[in-house]
Amino acid sequence: MEDKKSQIWAFIVTGLMILISLIYYKVNVYYIYVVVYIWFGFAYGMMLQYGRFCFASASRDLFAAGVPRMAVGILLGLIFFSLVAAFLTANEMTTFHAGPIGIHEVVGGLIFGVGMVLSGGCASGSLYKIGEGNGTSILAIVGISFGQAIFADVGGVFNKLLPKEWVNNALSQTRIPQEKITSWFDYFLVGNVFRKPKMTLDEAGFMSGFHGITKFLLSDAIINTIIPALALILIIYVFYIRKGFLKKRAKQKGGATGFGDELSGIWGMITASKRTSLMGVLIGLTAGLHIFVLKGMQIKFGIFNFGELLERMGHVSDLSTNGTVFDPGYWYITTQEAQFGAWVLEKFGWNMHDNVYFGFSNGLPEPWRNPALWMSIGIIFGAMVMALLNKEFKFKFPKGELIAWGLFGGLFMGLGARVALGCNIGAFFIRVAGGDPGGWLFGIGMVGGAFLGVKFFNWWSERKMAKEMEAF
Repeated sequence: MEDKKSQIWAFIVTGLMILISLIYYKVNVYYIYVVVYIWFGFAYGMMLQYGRFCFASASRDLFAAGVPRMAVGILLGLIFFSLVAAFLTANEMTTFHAGPIGIHEVVGGLIFGVGMVLSGGCASGSLYKIGEGNGTSILAIVGISFGQAIFADVGGVFNKLLPKEWVNNALSQTRIPQEKITSWFDYFLVGNVFRKPKMTLDEAGFMSGFHGITKFLLSDAIINTIIPALALILIIYVFYIRKGFLKKRAKQKGGATGFGDELSGIWGMITASKRTSLMGVLIGLTAGLHIFVLKGMQIKFGIFNFGELLERMGHVSDLSTNGTVFDPGYWYITTQEAQFGAWVLEKFGWNMHDNVYFGFSNGLPEPWRNPALWMSIGIIFGAMVMALLNKEFKFKFPKGELIAWGLFGGLFMGLGARVALGCNIGAFFIRVAGGDPGGWLFGIGMVGGAFLGVKFFNWWSERKMAKEMEAF
């Protein structure tokens, strides 16, 4: 009876998403652009939940328990996504754009990595866990949303702590209106980050002798993504699996092991969790298809940004002074949550338009007209459907320490995402697979932060246990 009830609810949630999509299409055909984001979010949510796909879990499992299945799944996703992305770039059907490369990515990744371990879920993982009924993840998203919004708009005394070079650089440029440069984050962006170089590896000088699909496959896919990803899989095998596997294999064979056994060990590690590995591959392919479909939509409507469609529909107040809204064109998390937090704060009288992040770059559309926010909502509902079908949905209200971990973990993730201009998806997964070497800088910081987070939790647990034993 309980199984039947869960299935009915899964159909109800899916039906609700279909109804919302039909209503949008009926209101205006331009909203089909939003519908595309909804259903790709829904697909991501189903795959994330089914594969238990989470960067925080990957780090925790690897560093705390020596279990590599999630980390391997993520790397497989990167490999397959990079192949699709290279093909799309070669055929001018990509929406991907590189980000500024600099130390801010490592710093932001470090902060983000600590936060995702504290909250028990990365940016994407927290969304799919909300779909499972995880209350701590709800608090994490609250922390991400409002933490980013406040962080992006705070000035005053914080501006006095800014390096003079950032201030001078920001005041001397003419591209961004001076009245929008008000917060310390604005000076950080305009006077520092926006001045850093942007490039994908296919634009590097040593690739000038290559052309067409060969150029993009060799540079963006093979050199920037596949070789480093395979090297990491090999490193994980050597440090976490090899010794135990070869010992077991030698006992089975009654003699020495060879190269064939090494390959069997690596393959066994990759296929140890077929569910996670398969979802890693499917997520990578889906992320590529997402880019292809959105590029097709932009060509169909003759636009570069969804803000142009909002303007055609008369929703000018949603736009930034640049005439745009946040429309990444691919899988992305955190900026849309920041927009939601800023939208709520504006309802309470906080002016969120007087800065670069919202006022000049991303706009503040109403939530029901925010395509990227609908993608996040789609992830939640897609994960909910899969959790209901797998009998894994259960609302878990956070208690005690979990409340603090969720909120503070979310705040750290939000802070790290703003410093690095992205999260585990936008600053790492998408950028690395797209051929942007800066994505690896965020990845290094994120893994380092996750390692520190795991060490902190181990210390905290041992300390807590010692106190309980002492009291006993």
